Amino acid sequence: MSGAPVGVLEQLNKASSAEDFFALLGVDYDPKHVNVVRLHILRRMGQYLVSEDFTGQPDAVVAERCKAVLEQAYADFLASSPLDQRVFKVLKDAVAPPKPPVFVPLTTLK
Repeated sequence: MSGAPVGVLEQLNKASSAEDFFALLGVDYDPKHVNVVRLHILRRMGQYLVSEDFTGQPDAVVAERCKAVLEQAYADFLASSPLDQRVFKVLKDAVAPPKPPVFVPLTTLK
């Protein structure tokens, strides 16, 4: 081991539960609520973080930004349900307009 301090992104990458994310970033949460929407919160956090560029940023700045993003993702699911937010494809597809049926004329079949 190099003995260098482990950055917040590396710690988050090794986290194994939503509760780990909340604890690492120091975000208060209701365990009953997180038990129901944990994957949705983490997915939304990931959606928000995609637009971030942490290159060359000090770890304290990265940690504060990650904390703010987790707080926002958590707030999204306090204010509305997973069905309202639809962060997963299966939920998006549930409300997508039906695709028109594919028509294959009999004359094209051999």
